[in-house]
Amino acid sequence: MMSDIYEDVGGGGTEFQKDIEIEADLDTEGEDDEEGQGKVKSAFDLEFDDPALTQEMMKGQLLGEDEEDNVNLDEIDNILELSETQFPKFTLAKNKARFLRMVSWYRNKEEWIEVAPLSGVTKLFKQQTKELEGIRSSKLDYEMELETGTLTPSQRSYRRDELKMCKVQEKMAVHLISKLQLKIKSGRR
Repeated sequence: MMSDIYEDVGGGGTEFQKDIEIEADLDTEGEDDEEGQGKVKSAFDLEFDDPALTQEMMKGQLLGEDEEDNVNLDEIDNILELSETQFPKFTLAKNKARFLRMVSWYRNKEEWIEVAPLSGVTKLFKQQTKELEGIRSSKLDYEMELETGTLTPSQRSYRRDELKMCKVQEKMAVHLISKLQLKIKSGRR
């Protein structure tokens, strides 16, 4: 379903995107979106059907309209080592859910590195390096939009949330890339 989108763009997508594709395909089978096409374009478009699970995951992890998140992402070395109470807070529930899926995905990849063949590690390294470029590009776009001062308060809140998501994903990707580099270096000796 979503693989059609990546084929149109000319790439296979990253491992994270492929995992999200599978989840999206399972979540949207037999459903149609507003236009009746039934396609989810990206991880941003995923819907969550289990309100009890979503509420449990979100409890205490979302910001109210007048709250500020006091987590300084620059001071955190490895987001994956944080407890759930220390996780960054997001304004949008979909970003919190995306964040939790990313944490799970990156944790699984770190465990996988221990037993992975060198060829698989090298492939993931290349994919993550390429994805990191896209993350940094998006991060710059959101920073520039926030600096313009032409956004409405709701747009501003949305962009801040997306910027925080980019920063978090960048930190996790950089951490994973460094672990991949160590594995590649030790495997070639």
